[in-house]
Amino acid sequence: MDISVVIPLFNEEESLPELEAWIRKVMEANRFTYEIIMVDDGSKDRSWEVIEGLTKKNPNVKGIKFRRNYGKSAALHVGFEAVKGDVVITMDADLQDSPDEIPALRKMIVEDGYDLVSGWKQKRYDPISKTIPSKFFNGVTRWISKIPLHDFNCGLKAYRHNVVKSIEIYGEMHRYTPLLAKWSGFGKITEKVVEHRARKYGTSKFGLDRFINGFLDLLSITFIGKFGKRPMHFFGLLGMLFFVAGFATLAWLSFEKLFKQEYGIADRPLFYFGILMLIVGTQLFVTGFLAELLVRNSTTRNQYVIEKKVNG
Repeated sequence: MDISVVIPLFNEEESLPELEAWIRKVMEANRFTYEIIMVDDGSKDRSWEVIEGLTKKNPNVKGIKFRRNYGKSAALHVGFEAVKGDVVITMDADLQDSPDEIPALRKMIVEDGYDLVSGWKQKRYDPISKTIPSKFFNGVTRWISKIPLHDFNCGLKAYRHNVVKSIEIYGEMHRYTPLLAKWSGFGKITEKVVEHRARKYGTSKFGLDRFINGFLDLLSITFIGKFGKRPMHFFGLLGMLFFVAGFATLAWLSFEKLFKQEYGIADRPLFYFGILMLIVGTQLFVTGFLAELLVRNSTTRNQYVIEKKVNG
C-alpha cells in the first residue's frame, strides 16, 4: 500500500465528509493505493455515525473509536499501530490541512529519502493569541531539540513506515514526533511549507494550557531520550557535584576551626549550606541507584531500533 492517512478527531462531524471526498479525489488522481484511518477520540457529536457511513461508502476508510476522550497523542498512537502504508500521513480533521499536499510529501519520503517531513504553516489564519505563543514554543523546542523546524505542532506530517512503528507516543508527545524519531535514530528530518486554511466548521479544541503542558513534555522527552537507559549518569553526576561542594564547604569550616581558632561555626549560614549540599548529593545518588534498578528490571531495557540485518 502506498499511503496511510491517520486523522485524529474530536467533534468534527461537519468536516469529515468533505475531508474524505477531498482525500479520495487526490488519491485517485495520483493512482495511489491508500487507506484512511479516522480515530474518534471520544466525540460527543455524531462524528462516529459519520465515520460509519463513510466506511460503507468508501472501503478504504477505517474507523477507530475511543470510549472517552484520551487526547491526540493516544489517537495517533493507535492509528500508527494500525497503518499498513509505506508512507504515513497525519493531518487534522478540521480542514485546515490541505490533502493537496499529500503527493509532494510522499515524494519527499519516497524519492528524496527523508524519514520525516513536517509541515510548516508559514502563513497562518489563527488569532494572535495562538500565533505568538506558538512562535515562542517553537523557538524553545528548536533550541532544546537542535532540530531546525519552524512548526513542530503542525498536524500535517509525513513519515516513513518504519518510523511510526519505532516510536511510542503518549501523554501529549504528539508535538514532538520529530524529536522521538531523532532519538530512535531517524535523522533525515526536514520541513515543507504547506497551505494553512481558515477553520470552516466548529472551534479549536486546544487552549493556552497546551503550551505549558507541551514545555513540560519537552523536558521529559529530552531527559528520557538522553538518560532513559542510563539514569545514573545524570543523577550520579549531579549528586557528586553537590556532595563535593558540601564536603569542601564543611572541610574549609573545620580547617578554620582547628587552625585559625574560629569559634561558633555552627552559627554560620555556610555550615548549614554545606550540610544541605551533602544531604542533596546523597539523595541524588540514591535516586540514581533506584532509577538504575528500575531500568535493569524493565522489559524494554534492551529494546533498540535495528535498521538492517545481513545473513541473520
